[in-house]
Amino acid sequence: MTTTAPAGQADLGAGNREQTRAAYPDVEGYLDRDGVRVWYEAYGTGEPTILLYPTWEISHSRAWKCQIPYLARHSRVVTFDRRGNGRSDRPDDPAACHPENAVGDALAVLDQVAAERAVLVAWCGDGDDLMLAAQHPERIAGLVLISSDLQLTAEPATDEGPSDFDGEPGPAPVGWAKWNRRYWLRDWPGFLEFFFAQVFNEPHSTKQIEDAVGWGLQTDPQTILRAMETPWPNERDTALRLCAQVRCPTLVIQGSADAVVGPARGAAVAAAIPGARLVTLEGSGHGPHLRDPVRTNLLLRDFACPPPPARWVRGRARPKRALFISSPIGLGHAQRDAAIADELRNLHPGLQIDWLAQHPVTTVLAARGERVHPASKYLASESAHIESESAGHDLHAFQAVRRMDEILLANFMLFHDVVRDDDYDLWIGDEAWELDYYLHENPEQKRAPYAWLTDFVGWLPMPAGGEPEVALTADYNAEMIEHIARFPRVRDRAIFVGDPGDIVPDAFGPDLPLIRDWTQQHYDFSGYITGFSPDQLADRQALGYRDNERICLVTVGGSGVGGPLLRKVIAAYPQARERVPGLRMIVVTGPRIDPATLPTHDGLEIRPYVHELYRHLAVCDLAVVQGGLSTAMELTASRRPFLYFPLRDHFEQNLHVRHRLERHRAGRRMDYDTATPADIAAAIATEIGRPVDYRPVATDGAARAAAMLASLL
Repeated sequence: MTTTAPAGQADLGAGNREQTRAAYPDVEGYLDRDGVRVWYEAYGTGEPTILLYPTWEISHSRAWKCQIPYLARHSRVVTFDRRGNGRSDRPDDPAACHPENAVGDALAVLDQVAAERAVLVAWCGDGDDLMLAAQHPERIAGLVLISSDLQLTAEPATDEGPSDFDGEPGPAPVGWAKWNRRYWLRDWPGFLEFFFAQVFNEPHSTKQIEDAVGWGLQTDPQTILRAMETPWPNERDTALRLCAQVRCPTLVIQGSADAVVGPARGAAVAAAIPGARLVTLEGSGHGPHLRDPVRTNLLLRDFACPPPPARWVRGRARPKRALFISSPIGLGHAQRDAAIADELRNLHPGLQIDWLAQHPVTTVLAARGERVHPASKYLASESAHIESESAGHDLHAFQAVRRMDEILLANFMLFHDVVRDDDYDLWIGDEAWELDYYLHENPEQKRAPYAWLTDFVGWLPMPAGGEPEVALTADYNAEMIEHIARFPRVRDRAIFVGDPGDIVPDAFGPDLPLIRDWTQQHYDFSGYITGFSPDQLADRQALGYRDNERICLVTVGGSGVGGPLLRKVIAAYPQARERVPGLRMIVVTGPRIDPATLPTHDGLEIRPYVHELYRHLAVCDLAVVQGGLSTAMELTASRRPFLYFPLRDHFEQNLHVRHRLERHRAGRRMDYDTATPADIAAAIATEIGRPVDYRPVATDGAARAAAMLASLL
């Protein structure tokens, strides 16, 4: 027997790179069974072990990406790639793909990680999951079947389910006529696109479909056809016999809108397994663990490792507490959120504020002595993901957020556990996308007043994305609009950090409302929040600057994606120094860029994180920044001249921020790609110390926002 080399695991899009995971395995590797290598991974510790079983060869273990991080915080999770996809081999002998080998692989993996017993969770199982539970009861402590493919009900009608697999596909097959070996060999990508659109038939499932198509492209139709030549134990008589042999506790999860196996399948499977419990997810399709992961994760945890009873404290004995979730994408959120927290404490003395936050926000909070919730250490890093998505001075922000889906889901599940175990009187989310999205997807999870803050509204396409990106951003915006319309009670307060004129005049997309009109209907406005009063920050000497110096501060924020810009500005320093007598250039790398990785010149100062950097920006003669809103508006409020270089393909910096800065007549926009060091040096010489005529920035934004939040307490 020979095998073909496994394709590397990847996700479709972004250069065919695997997106950043929310959790990485503690143990991983290959095991060899009769010359076939099988890839396995193990996460977390504790009991019971949960074995996330692979579906058929059309996908691999990344199909469990939404379950692994959450379950691994409570138990040990084990996955492996079925032969034929992922990192496992692709045997050319059909016998090597027999379902019994999948059972043997599963047992070998459990042995490899020293797991005597496991709770088995399977998606769209074709009967080998049943074989494992029925034939090896000593190894399987529980069984969960999601959208099972046991042939216990009639197939859906031709237009609604698989058709004759061996029939002629026709010149241009449509619908389930594509379930055909000849069509697979002719147009495998076309089949995958059709099939996964049926798997994820819920509205706004573009990311789930895109991921699954990418996983399917990591194998080929020849490999899958070899596996289909073996007898599968999912035909009715065999399946009924195996079901009757199952003796472990069993949970069957079935979507009522399943377009692949039909909604009646789950009830039939549950009826055939002694003592099985059926949970029907109304409106869900064939892949609820990916499309409705919050509900699925809670079902899995309650089944496999039920949480202990929550501690109960009598209402009058509970201190008044708020939970603040502050976005870690940059440091601007931390500054304004800390200012809001101070004002909120003034209005509610004794209020305890806990922060569910991660680096670099925690750097600011620690310096202020704020209480960071101990569970914060389990948050998956959003900043690290954003950095991994950048290349040069390019960050496709919209796609980066799309590809952060499993991180956002993992962080919402952590939030869920925090507020389940602790009582809070108010939840505050400053661009906490995970919180806002999954609360609207699961409104029953809202158990306290909730306030949402943001300084931009609307995903906008960049020209490089073309028509596909126009459609994707419109779809994301439409889903948000539908969320708010259907569940207005989820957001008790929505606060736009700015004024109505700061909102872009664009539409959310074709046939969708204008962003400014819609936002004015659904938001309150706090004005911009800097967290400081500029007239109190005029003392240069207190910060170590002399009056005869020309101070140029260069900073790229806290996200860690600004290294290329820092290097280009550093290259301009010698020429700028020649042009500007007394120039003192200070480069602030932020907490996520190592100063030692940057070049230097005589006289150039490079510093890491500077606490309360806004004080230094308020007295500089010129700043050179990346294009993020927070730093640019701090400079605007302090009436300092600045150059800003928006990241290429970053829709917020190029569209939302640019609109606001142009409205305030603030800053000089420069293009990173065309600006040479000589150009930057000339711009520094022209702009440094120049008088400005900016539109004033409100100084009471934090107090206004706090007053809006205080009414919820």
